[in-house]
Amino acid sequence: MADTQRARQFRKDETWAEKLMWRWLRNRRFSSYKFRRQHPTGIYYLDFFCEEVRLNVEVDGGHHGHPDQRQHDLEREKYLLSLGITTLRFWNANLRRNERVVRDAIFNELQARAPHPLPKYTEPQRPDES
Repeated sequence: MADTQRARQFRKDETWAEKLMWRWLRNRRFSSYKFRRQHPTGIYYLDFFCEEVRLNVEVDGGHHGHPDQRQHDLEREKYLLSLGITTLRFWNANLRRNERVVRDAIFNELQARAPHPLPKYTEPQRPDES
């Protein structure tokens, strides 16, 4: 199966956590950075990839805690780092329990890696600040 066909299938079969993350990141909603879903890179598919700052955001379910999967994830991280891509990983459960922490971590990493950081006012607003 071609890379694009497989990526399309992954997008169709997304988890609740991927749907939630995509709601945050799509259409440049997250501080004007463009993200792609299930972006093919080598033999891997990146959950959410921002080319501008070479950032990959992964949302992981429980199976990522198994030793074999953890080893696979480490090998994948090494490969991505060799391409200059940094990965942020979040457990699915954290998306609901610690939404603010997850969103802040993504924003801070985008700012740290951006060639021209965005002004402070572009930071996603907390509900109690609007």
